[in-house]
Amino acid sequence: MSGLRTVARYARLSWFLGGVGLHRLTAYRLDFVLGAGAFLVRVGVQTAVVGLVFRQVPVVAGWSYHEVVFLLGFSLLPRGLDHLFTDQLWELGRKLVQRGEFFRHLVRPVSPLFSLLSERFFHPDGFGELVVGAALVAWSGSELGLDPTATQWALAPLLVLCGALIHTAVKLLFASLSFWTVTSLPAMYAASQVSEFAAYPLDLYHPTLRALLTWVLPFAFTSYAPCAYLLDGDTGLVVWLPLVTAAALGLALAVWRRGITTYEMTGS
Repeated sequence: MSGLRTVARYARLSWFLGGVGLHRLTAYRLDFVLGAGAFLVRVGVQTAVVGLVFRQVPVVAGWSYHEVVFLLGFSLLPRGLDHLFTDQLWELGRKLVQRGEFFRHLVRPVSPLFSLLSERFFHPDGFGELVVGAALVAWSGSELGLDPTATQWALAPLLVLCGALIHTAVKLLFASLSFWTVTSLPAMYAASQVSEFAAYPLDLYHPTLRALLTWVLPFAFTSYAPCAYLLDGDTGLVVWLPLVTAAALGLALAVWRRGITTYEMTGS
């Protein structure tokens, strides 16, 4: 019963703090709109490049144009969901330990991780990624004549959620390294750049890179594995998704907890 009360409490706090954060962001509406749509240029360039490639060849690594667009759009959904709630982890990697500011999260009457994340709920980029991702998935799915089964419809939200949790786990893991290195921004940025490869078919890459994206930094499970299942019913990788998600979260939380126990305030 106490566990349920705790969950309910954090749910209420998340709703309240998310509303406060959204209100703060929308106080300057132009900044909010620019933040939500700033990445549109990047996505537009990616889509245009894909279109140029498929003007020369009808199929790439067994994937058609609309299938690649579906994959590109789907990759934005877990990324956007993660972006909405965990963007503050970048501040941990960037400066909170270095400047000795992380201490305030240890004295609040909530989980330190929740305290950290709640300072920046509802990041505007996340809304943009979700909207554009959903639009690309809907359009490409329509062009493909995609007709998901009832099981696929039911599992689709869980596939997105698991993908978001994997993004969060990788980000938390590298952000937590700052407890030992003072700043871990370069490592976080490198991991973020690697995640960009997940927007394209895994079959394009060298086996070494495929192994990295599947079993080391498991971004393949955020988009490629779910899309292979939704498009072709291929369950070869997607059956591993719950285990990979749990393992990634478990490792990241273990490093986070270890980091908190070794944390010492530093000056800038």
